[in-house]
Amino acid sequence: MSELLARHRAVMPNWLALNYNEPIEIVSGKGSRVVDSEGKSYLDFFVGILTNMIGYDVPEVREAVERQLATGVVHTSTVYLLRGQVELAEKIARLSGIPDAKVFFTNSGTEANETALLLATYARKSDQVLAMRQSYHGRSFGAVSVTSNRAWKNNSLSPLNVHFLHGADRHLSQFKGLSDADYIKACVEDLRHVLATSVSKDVAALIAEPIQGVGGFTMAPDGLFAAYKEVLDEEGILFISDEVQTGWGRTGSAFFGIQNHGVTPDMMTFAKGLGNGFAVGGLVARGDLMDGLHAVGLSTFGGNPISMAAANATLDYVLDHDLQANAARTGAHIIDGLRAAAERLPIVTGVRGKGLMFAIELAEPAMTGRFMELTKQAGLLAGKGGLYGTAIRMAPPLTLTMDEAAEGLGIIVDALETINDEVR
Repeated sequence: MSELLARHRAVMPNWLALNYNEPIEIVSGKGSRVVDSEGKSYLDFFVGILTNMIGYDVPEVREAVERQLATGVVHTSTVYLLRGQVELAEKIARLSGIPDAKVFFTNSGTEANETALLLATYARKSDQVLAMRQSYHGRSFGAVSVTSNRAWKNNSLSPLNVHFLHGADRHLSQFKGLSDADYIKACVEDLRHVLATSVSKDVAALIAEPIQGVGGFTMAPDGLFAAYKEVLDEEGILFISDEVQTGWGRTGSAFFGIQNHGVTPDMMTFAKGLGNGFAVGGLVARGDLMDGLHAVGLSTFGGNPISMAAANATLDYVLDHDLQANAARTGAHIIDGLRAAAERLPIVTGVRGKGLMFAIELAEPAMTGRFMELTKQAGLLAGKGGLYGTAIRMAPPLTLTMDEAAEGLGIIVDALETINDEVR
């Protein structure tokens, strides 16, 4: 492993982060578990940053990809009809709830968000965009401009005129102790103030993650975006929901994260889990917005036959096995267990989440590194993040069993207890 790590460091950029003091190479996987090159098995609670959504080596997905490979057609491009692309678009348009929806496929969430920003700024003839504090929307020029986390911004240059809103920052002193209703009221008042003071007319859109990924799974209270949309609608401002991490039933309580707020957005972006490891992203939007561009467009690899075969099989599996309900059930077991443990562990300053998307807030950034090492040693893979580097974020596959949920919870609590004892 040390030899591969040295080769990695010689040819890969030094800002390409690796987890763990001794990084691992994953060489095989089955279900909710992966195995590294030294033969150690892990329960995977981060699934390639929420991408292997229904686990590893799923026969239905593998066989769908193999059938497509057997045709000899790996790529044709969107200048030809693609049956798998049309079939998947039909499913997504129906599930989205967006009126007269149309779908455009890309390779990633970053590209999807860029497309949404293009549609919004074109439709509204404005470069003004609203986004959320602590947000992350990708690593391209436009996506970085609507990202509100200094650790992920390399410069302040931007093609957009962006203003950031409150909504996922209840840790700030001015919001502590407020009820959900009072916090929502304060945020809406701030939105109105931003519109009155910081922008000119014709703001293009608000882009928001229902649950912030890189932000450490911080989230607005349910109903905030419904209250925001009432204000946006008064001025014709479009609403883009970034569902790259929250889509496809992961929250348990809704199929798309924004539905927890009782809102149908004008556009939703998606990626990650839909292909269960194969590269696929995209945008579903109102037909008038999608059709509004005057120039010709395409995505060379977006919606290619292999990714479409995987994505169709993955989405069908999610729906056929009601994995949203499984996420609600197994997620509640883990989150309830973490909250119970937090009551006796002072190092844990918060537990949050919905379904199989949950996070632990720790008192100090160094504790997250210690947690990662302890859980790796015990056979569980997790992720970290948060604005201040104090969050552990986890998102197991939607196929997680109750036995695996109990096993993972036990490993997590054991690691937290060890750290708590170490800092007494």
